[in-house]
Amino acid sequence: MTTYDVIVIGGGPAGLAAAVSAKEHGAESVLVIERDPKLGGILNQCIHAGFGLHYFKEELTGPEYGARFAKMAKASGVEFWTDTMVLSLDDHTVVTSSAEHGIRTLKGKAIVLAMGCRERTRGALGIPGDRPAGVFTAGRAQKYINIDGYMVGKRVVILGSGDIGLIMARRLTLEGARVLAVYEIMPYCNGLQRNVVQCLEDFGIPLYLSHTITNIEGLHRVERVTVSKVDESLRPIPGTEETLDCDTVLLSVGLIPENELTSEAGIDLDPATKGAVLYENMETSVPGIFACGNVAQVHDLVDFVTLESQKAGDAAAEYANGKQTKNDASVISLAAGDGVSYVLPQRVRPDNVEGSVEVSFRARRPCKKSTVLVLDPSGNVVCEFKRPYLLPGQMEHIKIPKEHLNGDLSISVKEEMQ
Repeated sequence: MTTYDVIVIGGGPAGLAAAVSAKEHGAESVLVIERDPKLGGILNQCIHAGFGLHYFKEELTGPEYGARFAKMAKASGVEFWTDTMVLSLDDHTVVTSSAEHGIRTLKGKAIVLAMGCRERTRGALGIPGDRPAGVFTAGRAQKYINIDGYMVGKRVVILGSGDIGLIMARRLTLEGARVLAVYEIMPYCNGLQRNVVQCLEDFGIPLYLSHTITNIEGLHRVERVTVSKVDESLRPIPGTEETLDCDTVLLSVGLIPENELTSEAGIDLDPATKGAVLYENMETSVPGIFACGNVAQVHDLVDFVTLESQKAGDAAAEYANGKQTKNDASVISLAAGDGVSYVLPQRVRPDNVEGSVEVSFRARRPCKKSTVLVLDPSGNVVCEFKRPYLLPGQMEHIKIPKEHLNGDLSISVKEEMQ
């Protein structure tokens, strides 16, 4: 059995940032395990610009952003195993399989989970109708076009307003396809506003809210879809059906953290984020195992993935070097209150906080001119933060000063009357 100070599972943007940070903070041996042949993860197929504006203060494509961190990691002495699958994770023991290394059992003084996320498929949605070819998740279509060089269709309907779907509406249009429309079952868009403008409005692609696909038809290939309006309970409204002739349907209906290994390791999961329950330093309920990036919570910007993952890498290096202590007796919980879908971290150890603890959360619905309230169990306002607007598709961040970490807290949103 080979032992490393830190083992990072996943070589995408989260894993690379965590590995670099672990090295910078004193971990002597760091191994990154990646199942794909190349480092970079999802960034390799995101050839559009818009990455790095927060972290590098310049606009990069996805491959450029990933390549910078891969270069930094290699320069710092991080070891990489690509084309390698992790078969199991039991406490700090990792079993891997690859053509190069065979079956190997590794031990990590600290483990960082950075496996990313996967897309929801048609099977998860239960869309009725035929089962023809031509139904893709947006990310799979992106890989076919940007990596493999295959065009997925000519007349396209997109279901869901996630960022990948919005970006693919523009990408397909630039490649000569006609994107008929984007349909979103919720009464608001789930993607970033900048993508709505740059990928839909700039190309004259309509976005229909409170609509969904209620039937798919086709013998061998998609031939047409039926779209219906939905009511407040998200149920199709009879009599609102519209039929569109198309040959392709793209699904951009949400992402799910890849947490099979997390669950197998006995780590507590949060039903709201679908990721691990985390402490202030990205540590999970199992001491010495940390999680970051889209396996912890689905992000909208890779720059925030990087900052979160650096925190995890730093903490993993400290744990590996025996500096990190765990004091369950002084743990307080953070919970989602009114108007908030989830908060992260869910647990905080005040003794480990210097100055303030950064909390990320998402609003349940769009809100204008709102106040983010931090409340104690009695409903008293501990501190508050003003926001000109809040959108479910945009992650928000606040910093709670350490002096307010005296007991359990909840985060709520109060929209001011217009």
